[in-house]
Amino acid sequence: MSGTIVGVDVGGTFTDLFWFDAATRGFRTAKVPSRRGDEAAGFMNGLATLGGVETLGAIVHGTTVGTNTLLERRGPKIGVITTRGFRDVLEMRRRDRRRTWGLWGEFVPIADRDMRLEVDERTLADGTIRMAVDETAVSAAAAMLRERGARALAIIFINAYANPENERRALDAARAAWPDAHISVSHQVLPEIREFERASTTAINAYLQPVVGNYLAKLEAALAEQRFAGKFHIVQSNGGVMSTATARRLPVRTALSGPAAGVIAAAAIARAAGYDNIITCDLGGTSFDVSVVAGGKASLAAQTTVDFGLVIRTPMIEITTIGAGGGSIASIDRGGLLQVGPESAGSVPGPACYGQGNERPTLTDAHVVLGRINAQRPIGKLATLDVEAARHAIMTHVGVPLGFDVMQAAEAIVRVADARMAGAIRLVSIERGHDPVRFAAMPFGGGGALHAGALIRDIGLACAVIPRFPGVTSALGCVIADLRHDQVQTLNLMLDGLNTETLDKRMAMAGDAAASVVETAGIAVERIDVSFELDMHYLGQTHTVAVPLPVILAGGTTGISEAVIRAAFERAYSAAFSRLLPGIPTRIVSLRTAAIGRRPAFDLAAFAPNPDASLGKAERGTRKVFFGGAWHETRVWSRLDLPADAVIEAPAVIEQPDATIFIEPGLRGRVDRLGNIVVERI
Repeated sequence: MSGTIVGVDVGGTFTDLFWFDAATRGFRTAKVPSRRGDEAAGFMNGLATLGGVETLGAIVHGTTVGTNTLLERRGPKIGVITTRGFRDVLEMRRRDRRRTWGLWGEFVPIADRDMRLEVDERTLADGTIRMAVDETAVSAAAAMLRERGARALAIIFINAYANPENERRALDAARAAWPDAHISVSHQVLPEIREFERASTTAINAYLQPVVGNYLAKLEAALAEQRFAGKFHIVQSNGGVMSTATARRLPVRTALSGPAAGVIAAAAIARAAGYDNIITCDLGGTSFDVSVVAGGKASLAAQTTVDFGLVIRTPMIEITTIGAGGGSIASIDRGGLLQVGPESAGSVPGPACYGQGNERPTLTDAHVVLGRINAQRPIGKLATLDVEAARHAIMTHVGVPLGFDVMQAAEAIVRVADARMAGAIRLVSIERGHDPVRFAAMPFGGGGALHAGALIRDIGLACAVIPRFPGVTSALGCVIADLRHDQVQTLNLMLDGLNTETLDKRMAMAGDAAASVVETAGIAVERIDVSFELDMHYLGQTHTVAVPLPVILAGGTTGISEAVIRAAFERAYSAAFSRLLPGIPTRIVSLRTAAIGRRPAFDLAAFAPNPDASLGKAERGTRKVFFGGAWHETRVWSRLDLPADAVIEAPAVIEQPDATIFIEPGLRGRVDRLGNIVVERI
């Protein structure tokens, strides 16, 4: 099997690819327009630019198909079969409201009420089955939901996490009346306490199964036509990689797949460059995604909310997303204020400067008018950009309403976008106790590096580290991500008097099960690491703290003890709340197990500047760029021709095929040994 691997990240505007040959350390990059609604076509077009797929050993794909399906609510009808009396859990949620004040604003659950049917069954919280499930009623309910147009089915019984027997029998009964495999069962998706979160995650999984399944089937068929014989895998929201079989069964784990790959790559680049604390800033065509990497590790959250009421409880990298990408549309709201996003022009028709029919201005149009983006050498496959179309759109929709000339309007668009991005970064840094002075920004995506200076200035970050290939960083993350499988099991045990022998056996079984998923994924790994974490709290508390356990699974045992758990809990609780509560009993709620297949390390020295690179080769003359209310003669450089240790004084524009960098006065750029550009204050 060939040692070549391609990472493919399909975004809202561009599809990015990173091709790597492990034997020769050779690599190539590509960026092609995405096809909204037919993402598979953009995927295959991108692969075609890199040559024949029959020679590839593996393809790893980061996808936003699941996320976009949820945000746009364009998934199929689904049906829910649940315990009698619990059909409205998805609608009641946590008694929260989209808008705190006023009796307006309606929430539409992912499954309509007439598509949620009840059957007789009851399992108690201790796992005792009080009433066996009525299998005949389940078959009838499944048939009825199919007649009403459901294309996927979710089976969610109360307390199934404690004993899944009734759900197993219901699954067998439903399969007899269901024509395909699109059935999600709560104990298989999330065997964890928390009624609403388990119901929401299972229903969303069912909602995504037909969409993700059809998308993967289309890709696999297209790859088969091209005689692809390698392995095809998907990036998960936790930053790991899974097989397409797992993605079909658990598509809920693909939400935020593409952005997660970007964080993984950014963390690896930062570690190699000597930065343990970074804030990743992924500016694509439709969104701006922010995440914190502290101490060299990305932050994992136990759950996230994709949109109001759409709660997914599965481990995923903490990412905050706002609608402020290069294609975000600038407009004047009813109050006369300038807004940028969340509506996006996407790739079709795209920004006004693309000349594809859009007449409304975008953030990209503003950068083109300001001279920061070279209209004669745009990223992607367009030959040139239409500057006059961009000027007309900005003047018509922003300049005239605000009484600005076109340059003032364009600069105002950029400043509003900068402010929105700064707000997102403050949300994940200052408001969570992180001092921005201790963090470096890592802007990537097609447009992230255009805002590096503004992020340093507005937030007070130490510097910005711009990767060698910022426009394809998420695709690089697909290549270097480890395989990972997470699972959770509710225990509900008191720590005092804990039967550690029984717990040890359960941990060993969970570890072996998680490791086997990684082993059968089909991608070579150097080793498989298994880690354990407990969700714990003091008796009487509602919320839990995550307690990593310092144990290793070896020889079928972990060597766990009550003392080890207590010490680990006290460390975690003290770190979270700066105090302990002596004398109050402690409860273990859930066991979390992660199996990580470590891929061979990717040597980022492959990105180092060529020995023959020089400032003379990199110099591209000057052009006028508008900033600070005036035009300035600005030096232009070719990024990939800059040598290591080169220092770039401001103002400067640095161009490369996948991105553009703008260095403002008061800052300067420095090329490090790995080809990153470090933007810092003078």
